[in-house]
Amino acid sequence: MSKQKTAISPTREENYPEWYQQVIKAADLAEPSPVRGCMVIKPWGYTIWENMQRVLDGMFKETGHRNAYFPLLIPLSYLQKEAEHVEGFAKECAVVTHHRLEVGPDGGLIPAPSAKLEEPLVVRPTSETIINESFSKWVQSYRDLPILINQWCNIVRWEMRTRMFLRTTEFLWQEGHTAHATEDEAIEETAKMHEVYARFAEDYVAMPVIKGRKTPGERFPGAVETYSIEAMMQDRKALQSGTSHFLGQKFAKASDIKFLDENGRIVHAWTTSWGLSTRMVGGLIMTHSDDDGLVLPPRLAPAQVVIMPITFKADDPDAVMQYCRKLRDELKQVIYDGRPLEIEFDDRDLRGGEKVWSWIKKGVPIRLEVGQRDMDGDSVFMARRDLSPKEKKGVPRSEFVATVIQILDEIQNGLFEKAKAHRAAHTRVIDDKDEFYDFFTAKSKDPQRPEIHGGFALTHWSGDGEVEKQINDDLSVTIRCIPMEGQVEGCHEPGTCPFSGKPSTQRVVWAKAY
Repeated sequence: MSKQKTAISPTREENYPEWYQQVIKAADLAEPSPVRGCMVIKPWGYTIWENMQRVLDGMFKETGHRNAYFPLLIPLSYLQKEAEHVEGFAKECAVVTHHRLEVGPDGGLIPAPSAKLEEPLVVRPTSETIINESFSKWVQSYRDLPILINQWCNIVRWEMRTRMFLRTTEFLWQEGHTAHATEDEAIEETAKMHEVYARFAEDYVAMPVIKGRKTPGERFPGAVETYSIEAMMQDRKALQSGTSHFLGQKFAKASDIKFLDENGRIVHAWTTSWGLSTRMVGGLIMTHSDDDGLVLPPRLAPAQVVIMPITFKADDPDAVMQYCRKLRDELKQVIYDGRPLEIEFDDRDLRGGEKVWSWIKKGVPIRLEVGQRDMDGDSVFMARRDLSPKEKKGVPRSEFVATVIQILDEIQNGLFEKAKAHRAAHTRVIDDKDEFYDFFTAKSKDPQRPEIHGGFALTHWSGDGEVEKQINDDLSVTIRCIPMEGQVEGCHEPGTCPFSGKPSTQRVVWAKAY
């Protein structure tokens, strides 16, 4: 039996979905909970989310938004105010019907019949309706606008098929909600937050994205327009992450958000909403990780550097430890992306190889092994997570401290460029229906292997919803977005839809998706 050559089994090529689960387990990011479809996010995984929160929260506040909090439980009647909205979420709602338990005839706990609620409460699937209820009280005059609110919270959507981080019954997110005096202001807000998400994905997650509009069939329930960022994962499927919705006046009318404008007229406000969730952690994993485990972009890593004292066979183990602590303290003075470097100091009583591989699997960008010889030479033995585990080199201590930010930037930028090259290699312009169907047909029929299909296809589309539905039925492929101007070269030239033969004003992005 051949020896396993990678830390993660199966590999991405052998079984991508199972590889993803094993990376999460090996990196100690999360684990299944006793509640179906939910997860326990462990400290290493939660710190990644905290870092995402920190960055995004700063971006939101820079653009004038303030944090607030609204109830988890939403009266059913609120959800029913906007017809498309309730229809879009009805099948995913968890509902509270009683406010007390009592002991039943068989000795077990049951909902008390006398404690049935007069009106059922829906566990928050999204907060447009209940936040708009507050907006209707806060807005009286045009002088009260705009209202720019964000909240960090949990969401419950009763998913049938779940996968950790990507799609869970309960997940964490932020949801922005704003109200404006004019349509132009609300549209500008929607575009601004769309851009914030794209900047966050590319500059911090190192995930290249395509910015675009959703088709009517893919819009957020009740929205006039939905914008999303779409990224390609290593299995060539698309991941939608941040979405930004222009809601027009539909929700304002449903919740009676109206005000006295500058001309003395009573008018309804224009609203938006936008959100990004822990799904982005899943996107980070699938964009960068390899067959040895998690690979982290330095700007979001829980720690940028791990120091591992190697005291086995050292002439003076205490001196090695002291040297390593001094190095740690020195590195903590280095400012990276506006904050002191985060350093892990691993002095566990473990074999060196076991220590090293535990940090490889956790994805720490830089590993430092420091033993007697390194201390004697005032150096460190360095390895980078974006390179082979065998690629290590000795570096003078002072040189490493002086260049650590440069090294981290190289890793961050290298991960982005690698992901960008992967997307380019698996994106094809297609003008023929048969070629399109072949592109998205799995080349392997082995159920133990991942679907080896094309990636992103760029075709003309006339806007025919029946074509969109038919392709989804046939191939489980959807239009991920209608790219914004300048996002995809050549996308905004007119042509002919290869499926209907009708004229088309631009190309769209098709893909299989999570």
